[in-house]
Amino acid sequence: MNAAANPRDADGPSHHPAANGIVHPSNGQAQTPSRPQRVLLLLDAQVCRLSDPPLGVPSARAVGANIAKVLTAARACAPATRPRIVHVRKCGMPGDPDEPRTATWALVHEPLPDEHVVDKRKNNAFTGTNLAELVPPDAELIVVGLESDFCVRATCSAALARGNDVLLIRGAHATYDRVEYWDGGTSTPADKVEREIEEELEEAGVVLLDMADLPSLFAGR
Repeated sequence: MNAAANPRDADGPSHHPAANGIVHPSNGQAQTPSRPQRVLLLLDAQVCRLSDPPLGVPSARAVGANIAKVLTAARACAPATRPRIVHVRKCGMPGDPDEPRTATWALVHEPLPDEHVVDKRKNNAFTGTNLAELVPPDAELIVVGLESDFCVRATCSAALARGNDVLLIRGAHATYDRVEYWDGGTSTPADKVEREIEEELEEAGVVLLDMADLPSLFAGR
C-alpha cells in the first residue's frame, strides 16, 4: 500500500565518540567479526522521535520500551552468537528536531564501544552511508526503530533487494499519524499506518515477528 505524500523528509541524517558529533560509522569503534551472520539495526531511535507526543510518535513510550528490550537481549548474547549492532541516526536540516548536535538529535541508547553508528540523510539507510559494509548481503537483518513509513520501509526494502533475510519486530517500530493531503488534510492514525507498512513489507518478503518471539530471537537458531 502506498502512503500518501508527506512533506516530512523525502528519501530520508545519525551518537559514542558519536555522542556529540557526526562520525563515520567505524571511527573510534572496536570492530566486530568481519562477516556477521546477524545484524540488529536500530533505525532513528532518537530523542525527538521517542519523546512524549507531540514531539515523539504517539506510541513513543511503548515502542521505546520494546526497542530497549530488543537491544538488551542482543547485548546479553554470548560473543559467539551476539549480533552486530548498528545504530542509525538521522541528521535533519537546521531547525528540525533532529538537527545535528542538538539535544533531540541524540540517540536514546548510548552505543557500546563495539557497536556502530551510521549517520544518514535519506530514508534508505544504505544511501550515502557505509551501512552496506556493516551488513553483508547474506546476513540476517533484524530491524526496529522509526519511522515505519519512511526509514523502516525504505531500509527493509533495500535490504531485501540486496539479498538479506529481513525480520521486522511488531511493537518495536512506529510512526506518526499520517496527514492525507490528497483528502483535505484528514488524518490516518499511526497504528493503522504501521499495520499497512507491515502488510506491504510482509508481502515483499519481510518476516514479521512479535515481541513474544524475543526470547528465542538471538539464540538457538
